[in-house]
Amino acid sequence: MNSAELTTAPTPSALRIPGPATPYQGDIARYWDGEARPVNLRLGDVDGLYHHHYGIGEVDTAALGDPGGRESESRLIAELHRLESAQADFLLGHLGDIGRDDTLVDAGCGRGGSMVMAHQRFGCSVEGVTLSAKQADFANGRAAELGVDDRVRASVCNMLSTPFATGSAAASWNNESSMYVDLDDLFAEHSRILKVGGRYVTITGCWNPRYGQPSKWVSQINAHFECNIHSRREYLRAMADNRLVPQAVIDLTPETLPYWELRATSSLVTGIEDAFINSYRDGSFQYVLIAADRV
Repeated sequence: MNSAELTTAPTPSALRIPGPATPYQGDIARYWDGEARPVNLRLGDVDGLYHHHYGIGEVDTAALGDPGGRESESRLIAELHRLESAQADFLLGHLGDIGRDDTLVDAGCGRGGSMVMAHQRFGCSVEGVTLSAKQADFANGRAAELGVDDRVRASVCNMLSTPFATGSAAASWNNESSMYVDLDDLFAEHSRILKVGGRYVTITGCWNPRYGQPSKWVSQINAHFECNIHSRREYLRAMADNRLVPQAVIDLTPETLPYWELRATSSLVTGIEDAFINSYRDGSFQYVLIAADRV
């Protein structure tokens, strides 16, 4: 299946793009249209892959060099970017057997780094959706610069009501974007666009039900990003209600802590680092991957 077959119209210019459906979604669109944090842009400048998620894996201390050296900050930024690209690669590794003729959907695609990585890995078409026109324009500009705009495309679109045909996607994902929507509505839409046997993957932060309620750190993260973090239990329940059967649930909390501890020492701090570090350490917040098959 090619990317044209995924949509309900033959060309991008004819494609009906649903915009924000609620005042909250309008707020989120404005938030990301105005976002220009150095922590997202300077990391992407390392190799042209611009992400909007965090990293996993052990820090390569040898790559950091001398902490007092002239290139210490640029080396640290490169290492943070390596860790965030490793996170995207880990997610893509759980999408299953993807062929060149398949089409994938990135729900909440940001500036498109993961879409480019998916195309490079599988040779397939990738459709991304975001509420932010600024992000979509950036992602499409990068795809054009890389010469892959015939296979990689971002659209301004509400991920809860996409224009893609029922059963047309081989796989789909949310990478740290599911905290902006109702999970039942989100998984109903993924279940609709996925073919039977298709794979859905999310990597997300979620509050730990064993803690009892969202901690003060989780509340700070919600306020900082204007989002609504869900519990792990809510993810599994909403998937079960929408014909998505989990095949893997992986706790990545120990793997993401090194990223945050390194980021807290950089010039790119945003003020939210302590909330992530403290909530991961006290067990009130978890970083998880869930991979589920459409049945």
